[in-house]
Amino acid sequence: MLDLPAPAVRMSVSELAFVGVPVWLWIDPGPQGTGPLSATATAGASQVTATARLVAVEWTMGPPGAQVRCAGPGTPWAGQSGPSPDCGYTYELRSLPERTGGTGRWPVVATGIWQVDWSGVSGGAPVSGGQTVLLTAEQPLAVGEVQVLVDGGG
Repeated sequence: MLDLPAPAVRMSVSELAFVGVPVWLWIDPGPQGTGPLSATATAGASQVTATARLVAVEWTMGPPGAQVRCAGPGTPWAGQSGPSPDCGYTYELRSLPERTGGTGRWPVVATGIWQVDWSGVSGGAPVSGGQTVLLTAEQPLAVGEVQVLVDGGG
């Protein structure tokens, strides 16, 4: 049996982000998070091997139309400043209760897009195929705003 994992959502902030500050996005890297994962099934003279690979992660960040598609799992954040080199988002709107259905948090949804390909022999004839499998996970995130006041009185 080929057991594909839902993405383990990771962000450079755990509970509170700020408007205008880049948020790094990634899922757990490694074979269990991104593949390849393989499994073989045998029944009599038939045998099929399936292999799954994560091909992309699509992130829905909460505000209408706020989506990011990343070609891989993303780069884990280790305290760097600035935007992620390959998967990130910068909020333009606070997560006010009136914008978020009363929760005060945007629902951040990561959809792992897996390509599963299989090949083998069934009844003495070669068989092959493939399909795309989507797996999702969600983590809420509050987004606030910081305003700087400059006092010219020095």
